[in-house]
Amino acid sequence: MSEQIKNQRIHLLQENFTDGKITRREFMAKMTALGVAAALPVAINPKSAMAATPKKGGVLKLAMGHGSTTETYDPGTLASGFQTVMTRAMNNTLTEIDPYNKIVPSLAESWESTPDATKWVFRIRKGVEFQNGRSLTAKDVVATINYHRGEKTKSSVKPIVKPIKSVKAEGKYTLVIELNEGNADFPYNLDRPGFGVYPAADDGSLDWKSGNGTGGYILKKFEPGVRAYFERNPNYWKEDRAHVDAAELLSIKDATARTTAIITEKVHVIDQVDPKTCHLLAKKPGIHIEENNGPLHYTFPMLMDIPPFNDNNVRLAIKYALNREKMLHLILKGHGTVGKDNPIGPSYRYYSKQLKPIPYDPEKAKFYIKKAGLNGISVKLSAADAAFAGAVDAAVLFKETAAKAGINIQVVRESNDGYWSSVWLKKPWCACYWGGYATEDLIFSTGYSAGAAWNDTHWNNDKFNQLLVQARAELDEAKRRAMYEEMQRILRDEGGSVVPMFANTIDARTDKVAHGKVSQVNAFDGRRIIERWWLV
Repeated sequence: MSEQIKNQRIHLLQENFTDGKITRREFMAKMTALGVAAALPVAINPKSAMAATPKKGGVLKLAMGHGSTTETYDPGTLASGFQTVMTRAMNNTLTEIDPYNKIVPSLAESWESTPDATKWVFRIRKGVEFQNGRSLTAKDVVATINYHRGEKTKSSVKPIVKPIKSVKAEGKYTLVIELNEGNADFPYNLDRPGFGVYPAADDGSLDWKSGNGTGGYILKKFEPGVRAYFERNPNYWKEDRAHVDAAELLSIKDATARTTAIITEKVHVIDQVDPKTCHLLAKKPGIHIEENNGPLHYTFPMLMDIPPFNDNNVRLAIKYALNREKMLHLILKGHGTVGKDNPIGPSYRYYSKQLKPIPYDPEKAKFYIKKAGLNGISVKLSAADAAFAGAVDAAVLFKETAAKAGINIQVVRESNDGYWSSVWLKKPWCACYWGGYATEDLIFSTGYSAGAAWNDTHWNNDKFNQLLVQARAELDEAKRRAMYEEMQRILRDEGGSVVPMFANTIDARTDKVAHGKVSQVNAFDGRRIIERWWLV
């Protein structure tokens, strides 16, 4: 291990301990494993979640490596981080996952279910107003959920609402949802940004185009692929949120340009800091690195119904042809962990510690090429840094390691703009990233359930599909764990997505910005940065 990577890991361990993410025993054990126990400080005490009292006022400026000229804030098509940050500022969901990964009330002040988790009753919070002054009722929530339920809808959250048998309002402030099968994690599902509540129109449809949410900020200007500008909602119902007067969210997809923006103080916060240069940025006066080891992971999804990816022997050959350790070292500079070709990482409740990642083995890759009846494999891999910082370099590295196995990868450098609309889900093989999902069911249902809009490998496996339904309704923790661990194994051995690494989220802020406990569920404080952070 290089001294640089060692120092980075020491720093991350210290941050995790002081933030209360790991115990003192875990901290000591991991530091000892790095051979630096003697260098421990005399005393380290975990920080409190709130480092300072929030202040009101000012204009918060942020830059993200996301955004496209084709984007809207249609709740059914929220694909990028930029769109998610927008909608989190504009509206609220029924439930909310707090910075400690706990589900807490939001527009629903309470909920309860039947013992089999098939019927859920939500009590809607009274006194909440949309930004135009109209009062929120259960009918608005019904319209929001039904927006994703139509047969012809292509909503990204359609797999989540598919098990819903009925959704209805009982009076003004009671919502009743009945499911076809039990779902112990159902309240977590309703935190997805697609379920941000907008008003119901007179005909029961959803009026999302007005942008009239219940959130802390009113969208004043939106230039897709460029910027979004918000002003504080003066009647926001959360008194302890929405601290700044206004916020400007910029789309700056080039990592160097984002770094320059924060160094020159054109913005206060940036996301997707390049791991190769974050240690240099941290040395700049007044700039702080915010790093979390959560569920963010980088992938190379193959469309499994398009040759040659429809042959699992080919998929296995490609997986054995990737040197994951080398990619973690060169692309992430150690800021992450090796992936196991499935979306469940160490931050998840049912993460399988026993499952091993597929090792780099060119000879094993050749074995599977031969088993597929081929002499070699020639494929195109589309990539752009819009997928993730360093995606093009990662694709080139993949090409180099795969060449030793007789696999010829032609790296196609795609345009950053329009990548999510023209490349992802369109090209047979490409680079991709997946951000935060609070539960195994959410990520599996969104990206791996048969027919899901974001099933970016067209994965459809009978055993996996059965386990997905069974695990969702299983209340016995041991049985549920066994099911989710088996699903992870099936994806590793048969799935169409190469998942080389889980990446730490790395944001940067100036010392003019402060915040409380930061969520690790997703970058930019669970995408709720605009209402949670403040200027000092």
